[in-house]
Amino acid sequence: MEDGASSGGRFKLYDHLELQEFQDKFVFKAVESPDQGFSIDRRDGHTRPLNGDNDSESPSKVSTIYGVVGTIRLLAGMYVLVITSRKDVGAFLGFPVFRVMSMKFLCCNESLRFSTSQEKRDEAYFRTLLKMVESTPGLYYSYETDITLNLQRRCKLAEGWMNKPIWKQADPRFVWNRNLLEDLIESKLDGFIIPLLQGSFQAIQLQIKSSLPTITLISRRCTRRLGTRMWRRGANLEGDTANFIETEQLLEVEGFRSSLLQIRGSIPLLWEQIVDLSYKPQLRIINHEQTSNVVERHFHDLLQRYGETVAVDLTDKHGDEGQLSAAFAAEMHRLQDVRYVSFDFHHYCGNSNFDNLNVLYDQISEDFEKQGYFLIDAEGHIVEEQKGVIRVNCIDCLDRTNVTQNFLGQKSLNVQLQRIGVLTPTECISMFAEEYRKFRTLWAEQGDEISLEYAGTHALKGDLVRYGKQTFAGLIKDGMSALSRYYLNNFHDGVRQDAVDLISGHYTVNRNNPSPFQLNGFESLSYLPMASAALLIGGLTLTSFTLQQAGRNAQQFVNSVLCAGVAAGVAAVVKANGRQFCSRPRLCGLL
Repeated sequence: MEDGASSGGRFKLYDHLELQEFQDKFVFKAVESPDQGFSIDRRDGHTRPLNGDNDSESPSKVSTIYGVVGTIRLLAGMYVLVITSRKDVGAFLGFPVFRVMSMKFLCCNESLRFSTSQEKRDEAYFRTLLKMVESTPGLYYSYETDITLNLQRRCKLAEGWMNKPIWKQADPRFVWNRNLLEDLIESKLDGFIIPLLQGSFQAIQLQIKSSLPTITLISRRCTRRLGTRMWRRGANLEGDTANFIETEQLLEVEGFRSSLLQIRGSIPLLWEQIVDLSYKPQLRIINHEQTSNVVERHFHDLLQRYGETVAVDLTDKHGDEGQLSAAFAAEMHRLQDVRYVSFDFHHYCGNSNFDNLNVLYDQISEDFEKQGYFLIDAEGHIVEEQKGVIRVNCIDCLDRTNVTQNFLGQKSLNVQLQRIGVLTPTECISMFAEEYRKFRTLWAEQGDEISLEYAGTHALKGDLVRYGKQTFAGLIKDGMSALSRYYLNNFHDGVRQDAVDLISGHYTVNRNNPSPFQLNGFESLSYLPMASAALLIGGLTLTSFTLQQAGRNAQQFVNSVLCAGVAAGVAAVVKANGRQFCSRPRLCGLL
């Protein structure tokens, strides 16, 4: 068997590796082919394919891992990221798909002891970031096929494409670990190179009358403008947008395969929303001479990849959102080949009026039905092609967007099932209560997962997807998620953004670069969020206590006034200097 190739010619990765740890190196061997593997030197991080020689000494530790994600070089050496546990989550076009459940970095940093004190301090911060990377959510892969390409693109590839190494088949936009693969690629270790997709993978089987359709929902997160909710907004100068996700709803039944593609992405203007301890930080549109070019570049790329594009904007038409929406509309009216549709989701669908999405559908139904879906028959012949795409956005492209995409996905699924003959022209999936519940849950869980990756919490408005209405339990859950977002955005996401920038290559570690602790002036304030919160809470608590005692003597009254003054003073300082009190990225800031 050739390195990484199955006997049938289709490329397959090694799915079980033996990790041998020696004093001077790590050795990775394919369990199914022990002669295939490589080693990484623990002193200099150099990668070498195995040459067939057996080691004279025994390893200090032997364990099983399920793949090597890649390598990253920091100040003191190389770090190797490996998959330590996985979960089988279903199949994509018949090939098993796994979710990464846990990862671990192996250190090849023997030179750390020769580093300066500042370099040791910087390395410690970088290692803190790597620790965060180990718990990255929503990573998926397959040993037997590439999952970054949608069905329509796969079917149009040149013959023999699927015999290439899997990393060469992948769409680089959706390879989360692309920056980590360079050493493995240079060493020609094709059978060990796993392209990881970040996003969501959900699959269910339904029973509709005598048919057993399988529905797979796969969301692919673009890595070009990767980051957290408040630190990656809008677009960069190249036209890449934050939280850009391609979602494919794949149907397999009675030999037929069909798919619908939808996309989402932040409003493609230059704008920001810097956290400042307020519940809803102010949106700021950045006036730039390149703004029109940014919008044009973004939609030109979409037209090239997906065909005719309809941009559906779900933002409010008042306040900060209204100003951003108006600026977006003004730019879109300059584009001749993209249709822009504005739909104030909160205005139409507030108070659980989920059915009012039909108002939006009436505006886009002609385009949506004309774009169609992709369909191939049991013999593999292309019957229908999707000729365009709906691009949906709100502010975060999470909650309102997910409700809307679920609605459109359901509309298309009905048409596909009718076309194949599973449903009659008068039937729809909502007539089958249990199967309809499964379908809606599929979309709700997908929304939760991609929200967790961007905002750090589950999606809001999940009840609208699951049940078509808001429930009391859902309101409580949304309230808790909103509070969690506030905390994470203000006190955690700056460091999380650094971890994303480091692992994705947007920040390059170099001894000639300034220390991360010299890149902003807020090091001395790093503990202020917690300290100010403690002072504020303590002051208010003490004020409350002393007010209860104030009637007893004048001294207690004076104390209560002083405590109230301290609490008010702390609150005023925090409010006036909110941005400095928040967690901020050290490495790249706003890009």
